[in-house]
Amino acid sequence: MIKLLLIGSGGFIGSVGRYLVGRGIQSVFTGFSPPIGTLSVNVIGCLLAGLLGGLLETRFTLTAEMQLFFFVGVLGGFTTFSAFGYETFNLLRTTHPLVAGANILAQVVLGIGAVCLGHWLARLF
Repeated sequence: MIKLLLIGSGGFIGSVGRYLVGRGIQSVFTGFSPPIGTLSVNVIGCLLAGLLGGLLETRFTLTAEMQLFFFVGVLGGFTTFSAFGYETFNLLRTTHPLVAGANILAQVVLGIGAVCLGHWLARLF
């Protein structure tokens, strides 16, 4: 139960952070067509995932619970793209470049495909 509370509270922090950061950045670029706020949040989330992961490997340790809080909760609430980025990075650095490439392709194609399918289903019903 404590794990779920840690993930949930971290998710709250991450989700609120995503909203505030994304909205703040997008407001600076008013009239800019691409969703720069979302792009920024995704890049910041990936940077934080890499930074935290690197620090955990080289400088300090966190309990399994605190790792859940930060990675699954805070960063997961901030952006799931950070998990995608970090997992793909690990595939690349552990000599699985083809699997990493397939992961990138699958995430993008299937993700956008699922949005299209969901939109089509919503209009159908």
